[in-house]
Amino acid sequence: MRYKISGRQIEIGNALQVHVQDGLGAAVEKYAERPTDANVVFSKSGHEFVCEASVHLSTGLTASAKAAATEIYAAFDACCDKMEKQLRRYKRRLKDHHKERAQPVETSGGSTYILAGSETGSEDDEPESLQPIIVAEMETSIPSLSVGEAVMQMELAGAPLLVFRNEGQNRVNVVYRREDGNVGWIDPSN
Repeated sequence: MRYKISGRQIEIGNALQVHVQDGLGAAVEKYAERPTDANVVFSKSGHEFVCEASVHLSTGLTASAKAAATEIYAAFDACCDKMEKQLRRYKRRLKDHHKERAQPVETSGGSTYILAGSETGSEDDEPESLQPIIVAEMETSIPSLSVGEAVMQMELAGAPLLVFRNEGQNRVNVVYRREDGNVGWIDPSN
């Protein structure tokens, strides 16, 4: 597995990198077959260290976890525990997903945009223009999944929603976490 371990405005020493590789490698390989790469980012938020980890699996799915603690090693350990818990919870479904699918998940390209928020605090003020200001534009990938796989991917990634191409209908669909805790599915008609 390839590791990318970095820090946002903090230095990451060799001892921490070895600890991350050993801990995350053991946790992930126990529950997932052939993980391809892992991205771990450490940052500081107030007096706490924050660890964010995402692991890309050979099936095309991605598992993500985030944790914070007053010490950097404790933040990583908590993040690793969350990752392990997610993978343990979905172990059977991950293995079934791999058996059903001969090829990795196909992806198609797409663009994501970050729009500027309102600079004024008052909701009564009218904006000068109805055209949003684009702050950043990035490339993203849209996976081709079944609805069940999309729900599993959304939950593994800890995301509030997931845009995917429905394999059965070859249309772009969305699954999202509802306020009542259930999962919603948007399937636009032709």
